[in-house]
Amino acid sequence: MAAAPHCLLLLLVLIPTLSRGVVGGSGAGGEARKTYIFRVDHSAKPSVFPSHAHWYSSAAFASGADGAPLEPLHVYDTVFHGFAASVPASRADALRRHPAVLAAFEDQVRTLHTTRSPQFLGLRARLGLWSLADYGSDVVVGVLDTGVWPERRSLSDRNLPPVPSRWRGGCDAGPGFPASSCNRKLVGARFFSQGHAAHYGLAATASNGSVEFMSPRDADGHGTHTATTAAGSVAYDASMEGYAPGVAKGVAPKARVAAYKVCWKGAGCLDSDILAGFDRAVADGVDVISVSIGGGNGVASPFYLDPIAIGAYGAVSRGVFVATSAGNEGPTAMSVTNLAPWLATVGAGTIDRNFPAEIVLGDGRRMSGVSLYSGKPLTNTMLPLFYPGRSGGLSASLCMENSIDPSVVSGKIVICDRGSSPRVAKGMVVKDAGGVAMVLANGAANGEGLVGDAHVLPACSVGENEGDTLKAYAANTNPTATINFKGTVIGVKPAPVVASFSARGPNGLVPEILKPDFIAPGVNILAAWTGATGPTGLESDPRRTEFNILSGTSMACPHASGAAALLRSAHPGWSPAAIRSALMTTAVATDNRGEAVGDEAEPGRVATPFDYGAGHINLGKALDPGLVYDIGDDDYVAFMCSIGYEANAIEVITHKPVACPATSRNPSGSDLNYPSISVVFYGGNQSKTVIRTATNVGAAASATYKPRVEMASSAVSVTIKPEKLVFSPTAKTQRFAVTVASSSSSPPASAPVYGHLVWSDGGGHDVRSPIVVTWLQSM
Repeated sequence: MAAAPHCLLLLLVLIPTLSRGVVGGSGAGGEARKTYIFRVDHSAKPSVFPSHAHWYSSAAFASGADGAPLEPLHVYDTVFHGFAASVPASRADALRRHPAVLAAFEDQVRTLHTTRSPQFLGLRARLGLWSLADYGSDVVVGVLDTGVWPERRSLSDRNLPPVPSRWRGGCDAGPGFPASSCNRKLVGARFFSQGHAAHYGLAATASNGSVEFMSPRDADGHGTHTATTAAGSVAYDASMEGYAPGVAKGVAPKARVAAYKVCWKGAGCLDSDILAGFDRAVADGVDVISVSIGGGNGVASPFYLDPIAIGAYGAVSRGVFVATSAGNEGPTAMSVTNLAPWLATVGAGTIDRNFPAEIVLGDGRRMSGVSLYSGKPLTNTMLPLFYPGRSGGLSASLCMENSIDPSVVSGKIVICDRGSSPRVAKGMVVKDAGGVAMVLANGAANGEGLVGDAHVLPACSVGENEGDTLKAYAANTNPTATINFKGTVIGVKPAPVVASFSARGPNGLVPEILKPDFIAPGVNILAAWTGATGPTGLESDPRRTEFNILSGTSMACPHASGAAALLRSAHPGWSPAAIRSALMTTAVATDNRGEAVGDEAEPGRVATPFDYGAGHINLGKALDPGLVYDIGDDDYVAFMCSIGYEANAIEVITHKPVACPATSRNPSGSDLNYPSISVVFYGGNQSKTVIRTATNVGAAASATYKPRVEMASSAVSVTIKPEKLVFSPTAKTQRFAVTVASSSSSPPASAPVYGHLVWSDGGGHDVRSPIVVTWLQSM
């Protein structure tokens, strides 16, 4: 997340202080151990074993040099079949050759991606989706994250009805977390540490230099924030030290929360623990899973080697909606993560609320920034202004620890460049060196995108252009400045704008599937916070707050999870794909001025579907989308066959044997019944036809829809057949073909080309799909 108190990429994951020398321990002969996840053909279990766990621990898998039986860290039996174990590489190789083992991959560390927003989504009390869904009271949202702080008012069960009888979850007791911590709101809480302990050493949670709990209790804050963003109860008089005052509530304020702690403060999230969280959440009976996690080694893995994709498929195939964060490596192209088509991949946009600060220079010029600083103001006091990067080198310009000379910065406002260390940590460096205040200046990587931070000293952030102006002024003789903090401002225009940090397409694995799917509020979001750390997340920050304001796709993801909970409650028969379709086809690509959504990273630039997918979700419309594009297990299997996956690789994901046809009519994945349309021309081909199937879910069983196509360039033409879709009580689904043709075999100057297809019934239903046309070299 581009979390308010943290850097864009790590999203509340602090740099661990553990010695990697303890990782994994060693095996026979001193061979280092690593944790591997093994996918097993569960049908191969001999009947003599009462359970798969007994089988895995038996002599059948005892192939090590010492003949010792396996000691699985996790046994998976719901969304995935197999186990995780810490073994030497030689034994992992032997296990790969076991006739029942279908695949094995090494455990990896992933990172966390981190309230007016419900109103901004179009939700209104006693009206529309909130009312018809009873605020989501019959739905359970499972949150895979850093745990939960159960005492927060946002997790109160006041006035909630009994827990749904179908719920099978439990409450894992542990240090600081008695079983009584759960209630009618927090219906489940579990933690998964086996992969973490095997990777970092058994004493990791006690030795990483920070408070942590071997229980579901949240020492980090990220998990509490995401859980209450999705489904927080109504909490009056909420604010973060006076900022964003008002009533805090989740998107689905009566939905139940089940917390699955798979991430640990300062140590990230291990694949084996994430997969265990998926497995347990689905077995417990959640309806929605929210996963603000991504990354790994920075390279998108094939779906059959991606535990998030594998776990999510097992959940989706059982009717559970899964929302994931798109990542925070924007505005770089092809930076989006969590690419599987059965996931809802969520980017981040702004809302119409901001926290402005103003820098006044000694020559009278004024510059705009943002800040969540809540301490003693500077009260218009003009102070010396200093930029350590002018003469102190890169480390000094970034205000890294021990990089700036106290004798030079004492009593001054210090300009620090953004990057390499958490934004709030730079402020602590300045404060410790005797600086009075700080201005954090964006560079080219962040452009004009700004997020608020709860700094430990008077400080604010400015964009690249104003940062350059400020540094140029600081080179003058005796430069001075002051900072004025303006509090909370609502009604900001334009909004939404695509957040500069929000990861962008195209999809690096399968460009025919447009990712992200849509954007949701992800900038300066207020939600509940842990009691274990201050709003900056720094160990040296003594403050404690009930709420915190964070930014990142981590914050956008639970908005989508809460939205899915409302739609599941209102339409219990809808599949996860139908819910995602409703969110996508009713999303908007215009802001609160009625103009095209822009890009925060480059003011004045119109954002594209590679930035926002189908658009910004609008729950005022998603309740009644008219038509949906549904997808089932067989469709996903056909898709994976079409992109060239072998049958045994697909079985790793689906948990059952599959047979791919010898040839595929459209070997690219473009015929998957996705709500967006991404057409890729390879080499000299100039025309392609894709097929979609629409299902009528409107109140009227009989309806006629006609298409409208708008493309941004005349270099591409789009033809729809048939020219109308006629639905009736006996014909609830209709197929249509979309033919995209280019007038030239070479890309036009405007490439890629964007547009959209809208099916309209003339009665208020406009079913909108983005169209993206790109040109790639022949494969």
